[in-house]
Amino acid sequence: MAPSFDHLREADLDDEFNEDDIDISDLREKFEVQLEQGYDTFVVIDGLPEVNEEQKPKLVKFLLEKLNSVGKTREDLIYMPMGEDGKSLRFAFVEYSSAAEAAAATRQLDMVPLDKKHTLRVNKMTDIERYGGEGRIDDKYYPPHIDEFTEKEHLRWWLKDPSGRGRDQFVMYRGETVGVYWNNERDQPENIVDRQHWTETFLQWSPLGTYLTSIHAQGVQLWGGQSWTRQARFAHPYVNLVAFSPNEKYLVTWSNRPISIPDAGHPALSIDDDGKNYVIWDIATGAPLRSFANLDLPKAEEGKPMPKLQWPAFKWSSDDKYVARLTQGSSISVYELPRMNLVDKTSIKIEGVMDFDWAPATPQRDSVKSYEQLICFWTPEIGSNPAKVGLMSIPSKEIVRTLNLFSVSDVKLHWQSDAAYLCVKVDRHSKSKKSQATTLEIFRIKEKGVPVEVVDTIKDTVINFAWEPKGDRFAIITTTEPAGPTAVPPKTAVSFFCPERNKGPVAGNFKLLRTLDKKNNNAIYWSPRGRFVVIATIANQQSADLDFFDLDYEGEKPESDKDLTANLQLMNTADHYGVTDVEWDPSGRFVATWVSMWKHSMENGYHIYDFKGEALREEPVDKFKQFQWRPRPPTLLTKDEQKLVRKNLREYSRVFEQQDADRGASADLAVVEARRRMLEEWWAWREEVEADTAEDRAALDLPDDPHAALLAAKTKEMQGSGDAEDRVIEEIVEDVLEESEEVLA
Repeated sequence: MAPSFDHLREADLDDEFNEDDIDISDLREKFEVQLEQGYDTFVVIDGLPEVNEEQKPKLVKFLLEKLNSVGKTREDLIYMPMGEDGKSLRFAFVEYSSAAEAAAATRQLDMVPLDKKHTLRVNKMTDIERYGGEGRIDDKYYPPHIDEFTEKEHLRWWLKDPSGRGRDQFVMYRGETVGVYWNNERDQPENIVDRQHWTETFLQWSPLGTYLTSIHAQGVQLWGGQSWTRQARFAHPYVNLVAFSPNEKYLVTWSNRPISIPDAGHPALSIDDDGKNYVIWDIATGAPLRSFANLDLPKAEEGKPMPKLQWPAFKWSSDDKYVARLTQGSSISVYELPRMNLVDKTSIKIEGVMDFDWAPATPQRDSVKSYEQLICFWTPEIGSNPAKVGLMSIPSKEIVRTLNLFSVSDVKLHWQSDAAYLCVKVDRHSKSKKSQATTLEIFRIKEKGVPVEVVDTIKDTVINFAWEPKGDRFAIITTTEPAGPTAVPPKTAVSFFCPERNKGPVAGNFKLLRTLDKKNNNAIYWSPRGRFVVIATIANQQSADLDFFDLDYEGEKPESDKDLTANLQLMNTADHYGVTDVEWDPSGRFVATWVSMWKHSMENGYHIYDFKGEALREEPVDKFKQFQWRPRPPTLLTKDEQKLVRKNLREYSRVFEQQDADRGASADLAVVEARRRMLEEWWAWREEVEADTAEDRAALDLPDDPHAALLAAKTKEMQGSGDAEDRVIEEIVEDVLEESEEVLA
């Protein structure tokens, strides 16, 4: 048998094709699985209670419930280090299934109470590495440097007007200049600060007047204090719009451009905010609480315009504890501040929901806890189901009241300022859908069971509705024209409604007080104190009427209005050509109207009227853009103290009238003193000129009085010619009929 040489061939092949000599780098590069680098999925939980080995599983199980509320993790992915004494070191490492879940845990679980004595602190592992990695923390302890206390400016300094007159401030933006002024009624406003290029787009006061907001490509800045220093900045690139919470605790910024975090990082935002459009900020700390992307707008129906982005997209409860966002057609998401976590960890599912709004004040209702807030919403008709308006209590999510509606084209929700009433303006269509009318459904929030009153005296379409602030009356503007834009502004009618007199604490039913027909008005502006209202025509090239009404006129009341809680009187009318905006000052004493170059290119400038409609000041301003009164915070007086002030108002009025008289007298005295000073300066100048003239005459050997010398020469000449007898001498006799003396104070 021939010998086998297979073993020799195998040995030769091993020598020739050694595994280490084969180059497969191209295949490895193509097919190698890329493992996730870093610790993006890890978080560090601090603030845990100290436990031993027996207690540790129970703590891990309890902790796991909270950890899984924001993501997915397991018991074996929680590592809790133990000390040499057999007790835990009060922190743990947790691994989530994704980096997004780890980021959510950091955002939603940080500062969450674990029990009565322990509060969780949650941080990303990467943040700890970044801020406290090797070489970043010195092993040697150095006591922290504490800066010396420096007193900051009072942010509400303007409430104590240095003049003692309780004036209000306003801001004007014209050209590239921004100025803040004291309102001096008829006189030139007193400038407080004037700066060039203070903002790049527009200005906005915070709701309580504490901050002036400027908008820039880099973000938003807040200014305040007597020296108008920067109080805060929020770096949101290319920001377009801002909105404050009612109590100025939080700020929402929005940009139409999604946020893009550069490789070098961002001073405030993180990689989790990349691609988002909205950011909610904590004003006190300047930290971002959470960011959101734009919601996809619903598709436009055939023959209808594209839906617009709703602003504000986030709406606040009156106490700043909750903020909500609408996903039109499906749900309302309510977030609790400051953690920005969903209430009950889920959105409120409401099929077809079109709009919602918070009550502007905490509702005062029997057997309702003080922290409960009200939210109202409406849904359209879906199939055979009617349209619906609902009232929901937050955070309990209890439905307080619902109302079914039929043949509905549109619904608008209007809260009264004290949340005593909610008016649901319902535009209804006929069966053929060719005609339209409006009904007003008024929810009486403070009454038991929240009854609904229907105001059924309206036959036309309501194009504007406004409640009286701090009151129970309202005004509407109606038209018989079909809904939608028209070439010529439609003719309108203005109607005022008020409750009937009622002996009990509950207001009576709403009745029509008066209707004014054949008008051009399209806007309603109530005084922030109630009672007075301006019915205006704005953005209309043919008309610019301003009608000033008093609903508590102290004159004689018509017999037909004896049972109603109002006495309507037209106080004055005015006309401001091209007017684009109207705004009351926070005291309710003055009204400003202006023409902005953003809306109208001609007659730019502003007018100021008193509450009676008397024009106090008219000032044309070139390139005038914006005018805004500075808001005031609520009064610190209690209701009893306010009643006492109203009771003694006549006594206070005497003091104010005397101050006004003294100010007028001082102004007159200043004018007299200025004229007297000018006269004295003129006499001094004349004496100086006469002295110089006398010196010149003496030097030239001329008579001291040239007129006397000339007259003497003329007389001598006439006597020499014999004409002296023919001269006629005229004497003027002046009698004093009456003399009086007035002493200027």
